[in-house]
Amino acid sequence: MPEINVLDSTIHNEDSGSGTTFVLLHGNPSSSYAWRNVAPHLGAGRMLAPDLIGMGSSGKPDIAYTFADHARYLDAWFDALRLDQVILVGHDWGGALAVDWAARHPERVRGLAFFESIVKPMAWDELSPPARKRVETFRTPAGEELVLDQDSFVRQAFTGGVLNPVDDLGPYLAPFPNRESRRPILAWARQMPVGGEPAELVARIEAYDAWLASSATTPKLLLTFEGSPTLLITPAMADWCRENIAALEVVHVGEAGHHAQEDRPKEIATAVSDWADRHGLRGQA
Repeated sequence: MPEINVLDSTIHNEDSGSGTTFVLLHGNPSSSYAWRNVAPHLGAGRMLAPDLIGMGSSGKPDIAYTFADHARYLDAWFDALRLDQVILVGHDWGGALAVDWAARHPERVRGLAFFESIVKPMAWDELSPPARKRVETFRTPAGEELVLDQDSFVRQAFTGGVLNPVDDLGPYLAPFPNRESRRPILAWARQMPVGGEPAELVARIEAYDAWLASSATTPKLLLTFEGSPTLLITPAMADWCRENIAALEVVHVGEAGHHAQEDRPKEIATAVSDWADRHGLRGQA
């Protein structure tokens, strides 16, 4: 059942295997397609990879595509499938959504793995000059021209945001053929929590950071990488995670770009699978 009715729309998900459920959440400007080379190597379990609302093959309702909107539709998807005792694996904004859901539903989570994700609000001086310029531009009318009027944001993600450019961009470009379809991409780009804005999202991240710090009985895994200027989890950010996240293991995977599933899919799968087995997270679903 790849199409799930949620609220006023639908969420598409890839669904394979059986047993303990792994929920694989993608980021921007991606889809469940990003997990195609990861899921088959995660070992025993049910692998569920949804397309976030407005992305991939999911519906595109007339909403603002704020973080709260994505969380609301994702909540409805979790409930429609009656998901419980899941292992969450998140990348980029998918990692932030995974932590947010776990913080609000801790009794339904066995473990949480994440990489290249938004883990805390940031100050402007924590960004490199090129990153700061990008964030500032996205928040201006020029950002609309860059993201909505052309497909360069998607193309650059999977040619420059990786060490090995993706040969066939078709599956990533297909969900975003025109200006209207690209609104979710711009909305995500404008929500980087920098300098206290967006205030509502910063407050939400601070709330899930409090859960990360206090949830000592929930195993967590952070995967780190090296070798690319596009990486979001820098050594300094990884150190912050070590100091502020309870029950955290940090595993260095190797060289990759921000969209690391394209560069290190089997290594990511092996690290997550080994961590899940070390903690006995697989079992009767």
